[in-house]
Amino acid sequence: MELLHIGIDDTDSPKGGCTTYIGAILLEKISPYAKFLDYPNLVRLNPNIEWKTRGNGAVCIRIEASKQEVARIKEIVIETVEQNSDIGYSRTDPGIVFVEGHLSAEVEAFGHSCLHRILTMTEAERTLKHCGGEAIGYGSAIGIIGALGAIGTPLLGDHTYEFLAYRKPENRGSTRRVDSSSVFRMDNNSEGTTFSNIDEEQKRVLITPRGPDPVLLGIRGETSNAVRRAFLQITLDEDLERWAIFRTNQGTDLHLPPIMDISKTKPRCPISIEGTVSQAPLSITGKHVIFQVKDASGEIDVAAYEPSGNLRKTAKSLIVGDRVRVYGGVRPAEGERPETVNLEKLDILELSEETISENPVCPTCGKRMESMGTNEGYRCRHCGLRDPHGEKTLIQKKRITELGIHLPPPRSQRHLTKPFVRYGKERPYSHEIPEYFWGLSYPHEEI
Repeated sequence: MELLHIGIDDTDSPKGGCTTYIGAILLEKISPYAKFLDYPNLVRLNPNIEWKTRGNGAVCIRIEASKQEVARIKEIVIETVEQNSDIGYSRTDPGIVFVEGHLSAEVEAFGHSCLHRILTMTEAERTLKHCGGEAIGYGSAIGIIGALGAIGTPLLGDHTYEFLAYRKPENRGSTRRVDSSSVFRMDNNSEGTTFSNIDEEQKRVLITPRGPDPVLLGIRGETSNAVRRAFLQITLDEDLERWAIFRTNQGTDLHLPPIMDISKTKPRCPISIEGTVSQAPLSITGKHVIFQVKDASGEIDVAAYEPSGNLRKTAKSLIVGDRVRVYGGVRPAEGERPETVNLEKLDILELSEETISENPVCPTCGKRMESMGTNEGYRCRHCGLRDPHGEKTLIQKKRITELGIHLPPPRSQRHLTKPFVRYGKERPYSHEIPEYFWGLSYPHEEI
């Protein structure tokens, strides 16, 4: 038996299509010829790539097959990608990658880099040459980078699952007929085992996308069984074409690097920095908040945009001297605007003392005195006392800002952002062999 990793990426466009949908079709088409060694992997790559279609997700399928069947499987993959990709769209550039055998350290390093920086076709071609991989590209073939990145990210550490249900062709482009009340009930019943189903603040359902793609809904959770059982609680008013469960890095913060110096941040890359607030937050047009953070190596602007809700309000409450950790992606400098961190997560480590100055209290009657003019002292309007030597008093103001981690509301969180309900649930992959993770009919609860 031969070990084969199949990677695909960049098959969709704003007009439709979905790389996970092609992955789901491939599960059906290659199942007669292969043994699946893992759930199909949905790998979210660097979320700061500006030219991504939606969530910058690539798919990898890992199988065993006989040497004779490997050639047939490769033909099926190529044919399926060609038939289901939006190749006619100018910015859709699909890539297919095949890597046989166990992954080399170089391939895994490439996958790690795909989460944290921008890679080039030259780097992908060099890695493919060293590992003996095969690649097929269309258009600019930029999808080869993501396809190889998905192969090189085996998700051996923390991971989650997503149940994806797909629509029949005749329903695509129309409003998704999913009963909202059943989603709220499901979220309540599956609390702790699923996440990011709803936005409580706006009472908004988050499991249904809004575009013309074939996805009907997606439910994210801690285990394969948890997301399948959650789906069974949803009331639908349209038929499914198919469904599949993916193992993924969504909700893991896997894209965030260790704390780095500000001087080492790079445009379009995720960052994690620790420093001191060096310039008080400033509200700008659009209700966005900008503040500055510095460390021993430099200083950088940080932006909490209006859709980030309470995270923006927390950022606005910071003062100079607060010690913070900032997580996000670096937006390139443009015109007079410097490089800016798009804030995804804020960890407040230490609050600085905030003082305000007030007029002195009258020693006779206890009322607040008023100024008689610059350097003229103070007088009490209540009892008439005058104090030419009176001075303002400094009072420490109580801070209402809380220490700890602050996140935007679920509706504004990125696919990779770890929600609060996942903290403490991180765990490595146990190498379970999946048995029931896709289908063409309504799923049952257990095998």
